[in-house]
Amino acid sequence: MTKEEKIKIEEYLNKEKLKVESKIEELKELTKPIEPDCAIGRVSRMDAINNRSISEAALQKANEKLKKINISLSNISDEGFGKCIHCGQVIPIQRLLLMPGSLCVKCAQRH
Repeated sequence: MTKEEKIKIEEYLNKEKLKVESKIEELKELTKPIEPDCAIGRVSRMDAINNRSISEAALQKANEKLKKINISLSNISDEGFGKCIHCGQVIPIQRLLLMPGSLCVKCAQRH
């Protein structure tokens, strides 16, 4: 992988990190407990509880993505960055941008 490609990936990952961190803050607000004394009605409360569980799942996914981005950013200067950790095959840049820290396609299908 060339230095220019690594710079491009690093810039993209830094932008993506800011987006994910912002999304995490929004989701944290949406996952706050629903006050039992809040007069929103039984059906509305059930909807709020359902929406909260959906937001919790999205929050977990966003935290996982942020973790992968941070790992990729910390490893970007390594010589082996951009290669599959299982087989050593070069991972296409588009795949690295979409799925930071990913395996090559063949190894991902096996695992």
